[in-house]
Amino acid sequence: MTAKPAAAAARATVYGYPRQGQNRELKKAIEGYWKGRVTADALRQTAAELRRGTWQQLAEAGVHEVPTGDFSYYDHVLDTSVMVGAVPERHRDAVRADALDGYFAMARGTQDVAPLEMTKWFDTNYHYLVPELGPDTVFAADSAKQVAEFKEALALGHTPRPVLVGPVTYLLLAKAAPGVAADFEPLTLLDRLLPVYAEVLADLRAAGAEWVQLDEPALVQDRTPAELNAAARAYRDLGGLTDRSKLLVASYFGRLGEALAVLAKAPVDGLALDFTETGAGNLDDLAAAGGLPGKRLVAGVVNGRNIWINDYEKSLATLGTLLGLADHVDVSASCSLLHVPLDAKAERDIDPQIARWLAFARQKTEEIVVLARGLASGTDAIAAELAANRADLASRADAAITRDPGVRARTAAITDADGRRSQPYAERTLAQRAHLGLPLLPTTTIGSFPQTTELRTARADLRAGRINEAGYEERIKDEIREVLSFQEKAGIDVLVHGEPERNDMVQYFAEQLTGYLATQHGWVQSYGTRYVRPPVLAGDISRPEPMTVRWTAYAQSLTDRPVKGMLTGPVTMLAWSFVRDDQPLGETARQVALALRDEVNDLEANGTSVIQVDEPALRETLPLRAADHAAYLEWATESFRLATAGVRPDTQIHTHMCYAEFGDIVQAIDDLDADVISLEAARSHMQVARELAGHGYPREAGPGVYDIHSPRIPSTEEAAALLRKGLEAIPAERLWVNPDCGLKTRGWPETRASLENLVAAAREIRAELPTEAV
Repeated sequence: MTAKPAAAAARATVYGYPRQGQNRELKKAIEGYWKGRVTADALRQTAAELRRGTWQQLAEAGVHEVPTGDFSYYDHVLDTSVMVGAVPERHRDAVRADALDGYFAMARGTQDVAPLEMTKWFDTNYHYLVPELGPDTVFAADSAKQVAEFKEALALGHTPRPVLVGPVTYLLLAKAAPGVAADFEPLTLLDRLLPVYAEVLADLRAAGAEWVQLDEPALVQDRTPAELNAAARAYRDLGGLTDRSKLLVASYFGRLGEALAVLAKAPVDGLALDFTETGAGNLDDLAAAGGLPGKRLVAGVVNGRNIWINDYEKSLATLGTLLGLADHVDVSASCSLLHVPLDAKAERDIDPQIARWLAFARQKTEEIVVLARGLASGTDAIAAELAANRADLASRADAAITRDPGVRARTAAITDADGRRSQPYAERTLAQRAHLGLPLLPTTTIGSFPQTTELRTARADLRAGRINEAGYEERIKDEIREVLSFQEKAGIDVLVHGEPERNDMVQYFAEQLTGYLATQHGWVQSYGTRYVRPPVLAGDISRPEPMTVRWTAYAQSLTDRPVKGMLTGPVTMLAWSFVRDDQPLGETARQVALALRDEVNDLEANGTSVIQVDEPALRETLPLRAADHAAYLEWATESFRLATAGVRPDTQIHTHMCYAEFGDIVQAIDDLDADVISLEAARSHMQVARELAGHGYPREAGPGVYDIHSPRIPSTEEAAALLRKGLEAIPAERLWVNPDCGLKTRGWPETRASLENLVAAAREIRAELPTEAV
């Protein structure tokens, strides 16, 4: 049966695109600039070439409108802070002296000035720089970047659509600036911010912009009536401007809910909505609201956050329904393609059959164009593409990799007892203190040490055959000995082996588990110039053999101090992978948990008394709507306990979390039943310690005193001051001293100095404690 063509030709578009380039040219240029090897002009030239290449690729694929303004040297929220003049006082001199250096100072800090806080962008692994605002904040428009990039694309013959973070989302993502009352609500600044947005919109209109996209993903979260009223007021005012560009308000990552009616009534010209699984409900809600008469609808029917091919027939059915709900329907991905790698065709080492199931940014662009053509011209126009898509989907459904009967039988046999330690924490902690003999305020690190050029060269030499396995292992042993020697001399109490053999905290394990696939070029931005290659979770998971035992046992043989075994937890293994979409996440998490349980038990059997199972993604993966929290947290905490509960009482289980808001999951942190948790706290000034105390968290905790995402070296006094804040919330007998996160991205000179200062701070605070406490 042939679908009827749309009354007006549907067009293809995207909200945003990966920034880095095929070979991460942007990362290399920026880091070269930081090191003084690349000039500012050369950096700008690289950026312009990348933008030009992106727009050209999109246009050649058949995309009608190309996004502009989504490109960033570091972060698009930071770009918005610059656009509205929200530069913290401590960074203003640097920005005045040199705009580019000042921008990077806000992102990374300097030795004298702390950076902006960094946290996760909704429920993704992308990090944004948190705006700092207060009642005295004065906004001022600076549309230079947005206008310049629009004009670039226009001059190249494209139809550009500038993309801005919307004013409501910007304020809802912001925090009270240091020194401002904690209960200050940035949204109270909306009336002060809207004229600045109006000025930016006027500048874009003067430059020739027909449409401007305002992203409001914060509206897919639970919102109060006051917040919904603020959104209504914002778009009443911006929509009511005279001589403006047409406004497209975009939401993504979920269902708009009550905010849909607010935006549908607003005097804006179009809405962009998520119609994939994450946005389930938007279709019914749109119909219930009476559709969008007189407005444009951009339908996000291609999943912008995962890498599996689209189901064309399912998407076309959704698009066909939407034709009756808006004057004009265009086709897009569910969100910016920033969250997926660039090109699946670059993956030469993946089985060709499996490669047919994958769609990265370029392939998703092609899917969007095919769907737009099918919607506009009927399914006969895309008959060949539909047939190939059906065959690829059937190939995946029938593939042997997706189902392992042994794994499924083991998960089916799980009992409640498998997820419970043999003794409660109050009894375990006594056994652990006797066994480990640690001082008050014990010092440790999170796991990784700097990944030096020599280590990367060794891995490259092994892959290229320039050294054999034995030669590579000697290099790894040398690095472990150096890392341990430094830690002992520095006075650290619980050591790590530094993870020199590991490429990434998820990829390293994925490469050793069945059911996972690794990419060679699947880079995705995590923050700034930090890119990761999320593995592809394609089938059932098991552990053929031990993954970390050998190197951990070797490290322990070199020292009398305890060496932590280091693993990545089941939730993070899912969150930082491209997870399979053909079964519930909880089922996949149990499979990973059982594989990790085997590893934890083997570590203990080989003499490891402290085992850290990191779950930095526990908060990140929390659903955006409160109604969905309980079901998620149930399987998430269960999977952690399943991985860790099989050890003796005197084996100490640690976990680690970083760069997220933890206040609303403290009960879940408690439910993990870990003996020690370490968390990011330096940039947020020990906020998490106060949140733990407010909950009555009964276990040991290490809120970080060293921000490892900045090159600056914290002084002993600075670390001691943070520890004193920590002691206001957590008693000395339960407080650990550690950095915020792993040290992989830092250099050795700053690492040495920072950790020596951290240990000195711990000693200073110990000396201040009452004699009976010590």
